[in-house]
Amino acid sequence: VAVAWIRSRYDQVIRIDDLAADVGTSVSSLNRHFRAVTAMSPVQYQKHIRLQRARLRLIAAPHDVAAIGYSVGYDNPSQFSREYRRMFGAPPRQDALRLQTMDVVQE
Repeated sequence: VAVAWIRSRYDQVIRIDDLAADVGTSVSSLNRHFRAVTAMSPVQYQKHIRLQRARLRLIAAPHDVAAIGYSVGYDNPSQFSREYRRMFGAPPRQDALRLQTMDVVQE
């Protein structure tokens, strides 16, 4: 239930208190159970979903990095780029262009 809740709101600011209340548990119990199921905290999971969605969008529009960052819930383009690089090992535009090239080669 908590995973679906986050997936439906991945581009919004999520308050863990609201999530815990909506799923009917305490914050500490939510964090413990969520980590047991996903191996990450709810906030880390949200970030993971945001960055995965951004990556898909960037493949189609690699020159629109800031707009895509905003569309998945980031308020700051530099924070988006920093977190994207940390997760995927390359800046957003560079990674998207590399993925586009790989797709062309594989076809």
